[in-house]
Amino acid sequence: MSPVNDPRLLIAVLAPLLGAGLVMATGKRPNLREACSLLAAIVLFLVVASLVPCVRAGRELHYTLFHLLPGLSVSLRADALSMIFAGAASALWVLAVFYSAGYMRGLHEHAQTRFNTCFALAIFGAIGCAFADNLLTLYLFYEIVSITTYPLVAHHQDEEGYESGKKYLTYLTTAAKGLVLPAMVLIYVLSGTLDFATNAHTGILPVGVHNAVIVILYACCLLGFAKNAVMPLHHWLPSAMVAPTPVSALLHAVAVVKAGVFATVRVMLYVFGVDTMARLHLGLPTAYFVSITILVGSIIALSKDDLKARLAYSTVSQLSYVILGVALLTPVGVAGGLFQIAAHAFAKITLFFCAGAIYVATHKKKISDMHGLGRAMPFTFGAFGLAALSMIGAPPVGGFISKLYLLVGALDAGSVGIVVILLVSAILNAAYFAPVVYHAFFSPAPAGDAGHQYHEAPLAMLIPLCLTALISVLIGIFPGVFMHFAASVLP
Repeated sequence: MSPVNDPRLLIAVLAPLLGAGLVMATGKRPNLREACSLLAAIVLFLVVASLVPCVRAGRELHYTLFHLLPGLSVSLRADALSMIFAGAASALWVLAVFYSAGYMRGLHEHAQTRFNTCFALAIFGAIGCAFADNLLTLYLFYEIVSITTYPLVAHHQDEEGYESGKKYLTYLTTAAKGLVLPAMVLIYVLSGTLDFATNAHTGILPVGVHNAVIVILYACCLLGFAKNAVMPLHHWLPSAMVAPTPVSALLHAVAVVKAGVFATVRVMLYVFGVDTMARLHLGLPTAYFVSITILVGSIIALSKDDLKARLAYSTVSQLSYVILGVALLTPVGVAGGLFQIAAHAFAKITLFFCAGAIYVATHKKKISDMHGLGRAMPFTFGAFGLAALSMIGAPPVGGFISKLYLLVGALDAGSVGIVVILLVSAILNAAYFAPVVYHAFFSPAPAGDAGHQYHEAPLAMLIPLCLTALISVLIGIFPGVFMHFAASVLP
């Protein structure tokens, strides 16, 4: 079918931007400020949801903002891949608005208007990435995500916050400008366009480009989108844990890291293409390269007693499953990797929501201090347990579907080594998640710690974390729309 020009794409991108403006305008009235955030989030979700039937029917929607040069424009596009990211991000923003209000008010955090404004701007950048129709548009919105999340990382405005924010911005902008930007210029010179290919097979690089040049460009894009947290360019992510927990949830589940991994797989599939990657044997080497991140990230997570630090290294590990699946270059492997975007988003935001709820209710951060808390906070730790199952890849949650597809995809690719890595990583995931849940429910509280004094966090926090845990289960039992889109990318 021919592309359809649809203004709903522009509305989707502008909704969080207008929401940010309304938040600033109503900053002195907290209830109205949160209402504006919620309204923007609901509008975004409804617009994205309205696109689902069209894209599911095989229609590709476009909207061009303006042209710069021949083959160079700022334009938007909705296809199967973009709907996975946009669908998860828009749904989670609605729940994050409620959770953030409960968290920030519960701890009497300062600068809540700035916080909500930057939160909305980060979603603006993420949705722009999701609907980018070409590499230029993707790069512009990717940088918007980096800039607008800096105030969130440095939110506490202390020495640690400023240092972490500096590292965060240095890693992400340096990698993008030093690797992606020159690669993008050369791709335009070679191809005469930066528009993404219409399918995941062909790519846009013309026949005749030297193989070594393609490999160099590929490496620049793989490492340049450093939000994907592939080692060794991952250090920014654990450092960003000094931010408030809703920011950590945003960074790890909704906007930042998803923008990085989405940009990476978008370029792999629609700039280079499966056929070119297969011809140059880039697939399995990439899968083994990111497997280092999967295993080492899990091993480091085992050593962390701080709950948010353990979750941070879990994210470092789990993100690379997406790239690994796409790098297998098989339909089942690609589908598993792309479904992991959604499965990880709902599970990881649940885990960070739980970490924030535990802190608000008990002011405890370390896992070693959480013995027996599960009996005082059964809903919080129950939700944590369900989300942990998804990270491990156990049924009935969403992570089971993505990990199963990855295993089958690895077998289809004929790589027993990747199968072994996936199984070992599942064991490591269980090793760092199971103790948290076990000790919370089955270990006695430390001597002198009156566990009965603790109770669940406020409902504004408890309800969102229970809902995200429930959705994790539902997409595991009914993969439905997300799997349809994931399987449609490489039929």
